[in-house]
Amino acid sequence: MRRRHSTVKEDITADHHLACQPIEIERGIFAVVKSFSSNSAPIHVQKRTSGKKTAANAEGIPFSVDVVVGSFSSRRYVSIYEANLSYYNKFGRVMVMFDTANNTWHCHCVKAKQACVHKAIAKWHFFQTRKELFTGDESEDTQDSQGSEDKVETVTSSDFQYPPRGQDLGRIVRYIHNKKRLPADLPAKVYGLTSETEVPKHLMPKECVCPECPGDLPVGEPLIISKSAKIITVKGIIEGVTTYGKKCSRCGMMVRYQEWEDGLHNFNDKVILTLHFCLYLRNCLQTHTALGRAIETWELTSGQQYPNKNSLIHGYLHFEALTDHDYNFSCVCCGHHPPVVVMDLHKSCVFSLAVSELEDPPDGFDGEVDIDEFWDFLCLERIARGFVPKPTYHHWAPWIGPYTRKSNKVLNTEHEKVHTTRHPKEQTETDVTEDRLLDEVSNLKVHAIRKLCRECGIDSQGSKMELVLRLREEMKTRSKFDKIFQKVWGASGGWAVVMCPCGQVVSLKFNIRAESPRDFTDLLLSWKHMPNICIYDFARGLAVHANLREPETMPFSPHEGRLLDPSHENLQYASNGGMVNLPWLNTKKTVPDPGGHPLTGSADHYCLYDRFHEGNTKDPKDILRRIKMVPELAGRINSQVAEQLFSTMKKNNYYMNMLSPSAHVFMMRNVIHNYNQRKNKKIKEELKKLVTPEIQLCLNEHGQAEFCASQPTGLSPDPVVAASSQPAETGFSSDPDLSPPSKRKEIFYILCIVLVIVYIYSITHFLSFLSHLFILN
Repeated sequence: MRRRHSTVKEDITADHHLACQPIEIERGIFAVVKSFSSNSAPIHVQKRTSGKKTAANAEGIPFSVDVVVGSFSSRRYVSIYEANLSYYNKFGRVMVMFDTANNTWHCHCVKAKQACVHKAIAKWHFFQTRKELFTGDESEDTQDSQGSEDKVETVTSSDFQYPPRGQDLGRIVRYIHNKKRLPADLPAKVYGLTSETEVPKHLMPKECVCPECPGDLPVGEPLIISKSAKIITVKGIIEGVTTYGKKCSRCGMMVRYQEWEDGLHNFNDKVILTLHFCLYLRNCLQTHTALGRAIETWELTSGQQYPNKNSLIHGYLHFEALTDHDYNFSCVCCGHHPPVVVMDLHKSCVFSLAVSELEDPPDGFDGEVDIDEFWDFLCLERIARGFVPKPTYHHWAPWIGPYTRKSNKVLNTEHEKVHTTRHPKEQTETDVTEDRLLDEVSNLKVHAIRKLCRECGIDSQGSKMELVLRLREEMKTRSKFDKIFQKVWGASGGWAVVMCPCGQVVSLKFNIRAESPRDFTDLLLSWKHMPNICIYDFARGLAVHANLREPETMPFSPHEGRLLDPSHENLQYASNGGMVNLPWLNTKKTVPDPGGHPLTGSADHYCLYDRFHEGNTKDPKDILRRIKMVPELAGRINSQVAEQLFSTMKKNNYYMNMLSPSAHVFMMRNVIHNYNQRKNKKIKEELKKLVTPEIQLCLNEHGQAEFCASQPTGLSPDPVVAASSQPAETGFSSDPDLSPPSKRKEIFYILCIVLVIVYIYSITHFLSFLSHLFILN
């Protein structure tokens, strides 16, 4: 029984031993795999522990060495010299592993997702020796979640090489980006590909002539790129698909299959997604479901193992990068230029970006960036990962709709947060008070407050209120105040939004550093028409900063953005409940002010506090920045629309915060765009219920919904309505002189008659009741 069940171990001989590779011959350091398993990872061993090690060091030790043993398919190893001995490098060398399938780096000195100097050295080493690892030009496919390795049929001949490299890769990427875009509204006929009998098994590009050469030069015959491509559907996987490519014999231009009309989206010639599956992933993001969870759900439902999840996620982002979204970021009620906006910052949704990675802007940089250039960089990066250079910090641009911004040149002056000092007046006006900081601390979760107490050396036991009171006592000293401020506000930038009162996001800015009034000033100064009313939780600081930056134009005036001049009489008037009428918010001025807003005709610009934060300031002048003083706003404007948006979007933080900066920014803009589209669609459907079917809904020159009796000709993103039409009922009328259609007049008169009849009937019954009561008495 012992002979039968004992493990037979072969002797170690010259022909049978663990695979090894010399690293430092002088010191006897070798890389040896742990076991005879085919995918065993290598470790460092030292064959010789005695002798003149000092002499070996003097002769020179290799800094970084490629490790061949143990490397397979998607894993690459490099041995790094480390002079300081520790538990993870007992022999003075560290083994770093690069997983090309998941694009992850692993080192024993830190956790998986943390950076270290060894990972940086390994990246430098591979970039010098194997640059194709970073450009996606490797000839092996990524390893799927089952562990199987599918070889990629890399086509290489005298006149055809695929995947392309260098300039050829750039040409095909830009050709796909410019000529192979998908429409934003896909026809329903492309959704139905779900079974193996419905999809084509041979995917060829439709180009017959070179897209770049003049004279309609024919491209070559189709050549096979992959014979084992997979089509991912909502019901499972279809295997055994062949993809083809073509190459021009004159200029070398390559084309591949990228025909959305077939209901398919080609990601990398090996993974092809059906458009139905892409739309399913899009809707998952709108319901706050991570793409990895959505894919795992379909795996459990279909009983099939999908390819590597990262490939599917990048395939979806590839689909969105090629979709021709207008990213209009506009509300059909308020238009492209809402006269009233609400602004706030979402602090908890962030991306990881070390300060050391930020580059200083070049000399003479004035803060103007090309918005189209930056976002095109992000789209090209999604299409060809690693080919397009990473956008630099000083080119980092917000997103403002094409009809809302002045031009493609927008402002991003975040570098000024570090490189300049504040104006004395701004320093005085914008210092965060103890009460405002305490208010932010009170909004934190209990576990976050306990952590903050521990970091400040305060007892972390007790109720939430007890912890807040202890922190309040600590804030009385300047050093503790600065430390708590850094913990609360200095963690990350988050993203800033400018929203209309309907809840639509009109502008979006991704901050790299902590929030400042500068961020919102950049957005407002980039607008074509600045809003008349800006609602912000630190209104005084925003108004002071904007006026100091533009002293000639004074963006917030009159009264520095206050509703009245801060005289003693006006302060007393406001304290007694005085009101300030702004009738142009409801009815456009008959004679507009010079440079006035196109919807109100007024050139006045006020900066007010939102209702939740209006009591956070002790400055008596800020009583003139309250919404309730304006009858046209009090009770009609929801100043908490931004907080409500953040409450919804924070459900995405668990996966958004794990993305790289470029992927985070690209996906968040897409999520917000789809969020806006759904809200606009709902508003349109509600407006259509007010009129008969023959009356259509269109957009005027300001982007506002209007009713029209006939199909108009289009002049803007949606058809522009005829001049005789009437705007839909919105918070602010754009033109009071326009008369409603006759049908709407009839409906209005009928409703008035019904209300009069109901009123008379109610009064009659009430008088009858009083007479009976009098008789009984």
